[in-house]
Amino acid sequence: MSALRPPARGGLGLSRLGVRLAGSRRFQLIAERVPFLRRIGRREGEELFDIVAGFVHSQVLYALVELRVLHLVAEGPQTVQALAAATGLAPERMQLLLQGGAALKLLTRRRDGRFDLAVRGAAFLAVPGLEAMVGHHHVLYRDLADPVAFLKGETEPELARFWPYVFGAAGATDPEVTAKYSRLMTESQGLVAEDALRLVDLMGVRRLMDVGGGTGAFLAAVGRAYPLMELMLFDLPMVAEAAPQRLTEAGLAGRFTVHGGSFRDDPLPLGADAISLVRVLFDHSDETVKLLLRRVREALPVGGRVIVAEAMSGGARPHRETDTYMAFYTAAMRTGRVRSAAEIAELLTGQGFSEIKIFPGLRPYVASAVTAVRPSDAP
Repeated sequence: MSALRPPARGGLGLSRLGVRLAGSRRFQLIAERVPFLRRIGRREGEELFDIVAGFVHSQVLYALVELRVLHLVAEGPQTVQALAAATGLAPERMQLLLQGGAALKLLTRRRDGRFDLAVRGAAFLAVPGLEAMVGHHHVLYRDLADPVAFLKGETEPELARFWPYVFGAAGATDPEVTAKYSRLMTESQGLVAEDALRLVDLMGVRRLMDVGGGTGAFLAAVGRAYPLMELMLFDLPMVAEAAPQRLTEAGLAGRFTVHGGSFRDDPLPLGADAISLVRVLFDHSDETVKLLLRRVREALPVGGRVIVAEAMSGGARPHRETDTYMAFYTAAMRTGRVRSAAEIAELLTGQGFSEIKIFPGLRPYVASAVTAVRPSDAP
């Protein structure tokens, strides 16, 4: 980990000067008459309005997902009337939605007035779990309807009830909710697995245990990438019970064991020389994370590795997606928060781990990684 560098000499003063000029309406009017400054000003203006309009943009996407418009046009260009009839909207309302989708470059409008799937829309449909994630956003949107009251802690977020598993085994008692959680995690875990395995080399690991492993999506990816590795999965019993079928269908029969339990109440199984925590820490408070990391350390042999992979805050350099979307999402869940790699490293150090390495994500909103080792002198 590198220390933060101080700003270059004069940099802070120039930055403050830029802020004062940008905040001057008189300077804005002058800048409009200077071509170079006009281009900068208009680009900044467009990006500012993009923030103002962001909620409407997300609602346009949500409507496209709920009405399956992207799927309908994926079959070929469609008329407004045909799409209106297929979705139960009035033609003028469907026109409104399609124009918005085209403006966001999810759709394209053809010269004959029909609408087709754009490259961005096709990419959206191809990303595992992304459609399912957008499909449950109505809960998050309601939680943020009054953001000031939300930040003051004066609301009862629905998202906390939507994912009751984060409260431990006592929360995961509804089979329907558990199945919904497992589907969403399974669908979206593919991207996380891809990025985590690009970032972290697991060569030399004999047996990997994935704690909070759900139905085995991450272990299935690991098993394909490392055909000699033995696999263990640990999660709440109601969640983990679907894992054997998935792992068997992935061709991993005879290479895995599944263990049901709660790390809050139970020690982790022994026998793994590496333990992965994939999208687990940001679901929990610091105190719960410390408990989990203690359990991990106790379950690992000397020299054993822990791998943390999840979306992480930009820390001193805030990241657009993780420090907005992911940060507010986890806050609405009420149990966790998005942490920077440096904060995760500090938590690992505090629980007796050493040789900490940080791997910035190729797509930080999907996953970055932090690894550490249990040293011989760990308490």
